[in-house]
Amino acid sequence: MALASVWVLTRLGMLVLLWRDSLGIGGVGREVHVLYRFWYDRLAHGTFPPDDPTWQYPPGAALVIGSPAALPWFTYFQAFVGLTLLADAVVALALARADSARVTHGAWMWVCGLPLLLHIPLARYDVQTTAVAVLAVLALRSRPALGGTLAGLGAMIKVWPALTLIGTPRGRSTREAWTAACSTAVALLITLGVLFRHSLDFLLQQGARGIQIESLGGTALALARAAGLWPGRIQYRYGAFEYVGPHISYVEVLALLATLAACCWLVVWRVRARRWTAATPLDAAFAAVLLFTLTSRVISPQYMIWLLGLAAVCLTCRETVMRPAALLLLPATALSALAYPVLYEDVLSGTPAGLAVMVARNGLLLAAGFLACRALWRTSVGEPRG
Repeated sequence: MALASVWVLTRLGMLVLLWRDSLGIGGVGREVHVLYRFWYDRLAHGTFPPDDPTWQYPPGAALVIGSPAALPWFTYFQAFVGLTLLADAVVALALARADSARVTHGAWMWVCGLPLLLHIPLARYDVQTTAVAVLAVLALRSRPALGGTLAGLGAMIKVWPALTLIGTPRGRSTREAWTAACSTAVALLITLGVLFRHSLDFLLQQGARGIQIESLGGTALALARAAGLWPGRIQYRYGAFEYVGPHISYVEVLALLATLAACCWLVVWRVRARRWTAATPLDAAFAAVLLFTLTSRVISPQYMIWLLGLAAVCLTCRETVMRPAALLLLPATALSALAYPVLYEDVLSGTPAGLAVMVARNGLLLAAGFLACRALWRTSVGEPRG
């Protein structure tokens, strides 16, 4: 009852902020009002948005963008927000049921952590994606085929849920999970390719993405610009504010190399891991998504929704070693909302306040990534203590 009461109160507060959004609190709801609705209209005509640089998502995203059609008696915006709240409630309920020995740390992490992003989660489709990923990881414990199916569905919506399978135990569980994931992804890809035109156009938009101002590379460039060491500027491109200027291509290459290095580390971990506990699949999923978030060229505030969901899953298991990293996410999430929408003008202008917020947020994420990878390696690869 306490958990349900807090969920209701905090979500009402988020709804109030979203309602007042049109009064000048960052324009967060504009993405649903304008962009999602535009995509929805294109999908209603049987095509994915052609030649649209803002459409950078796998074709499964059409399932979420088009889902408000199930509630025709509401406006698109109202239906989208309502379905987002439903997905949020499903995550909270699933975590509460999964928490071991009546210890509801996981559910409390989600219920109290999500409002730290203010009203952003209600105006993005990341809550729905995270719901699929959370259910996938929870299902892997006893039904790996179902977990793989959900992970494959999530990967077709926003790619990163495929990483939830990185920690499946060797043997039958891994085979069942990955077979189900690949089968689901291929079947959905073929189905959407038959029903809609331009289903693979999103691939054409990925390579053009640059360094967004909220990424680690963006923070480094902001500091260099503030110190007078780099003469670049900010430009709105591909649906986001990015840095443009001399030597920016080197930073983009470094980001790609960092992603490749993260992938290699996960492969090495997977090959060398020898000890699996009940928490290892959960911990590995969280660490993998955290690594790829850190090395991303974007790191928008809504990325914190993914991390909060997977961190909450880890906290449902007593054997988890991700508690320190999970706790660092809470102040990092609050700072993400401070950066956008509260102090976004300062972040764009590179004022001392804007720089301090981004350095603190990304510093916490780096610390969480280090702690998560070290703990995962020590408990599954390193020599056991004692």
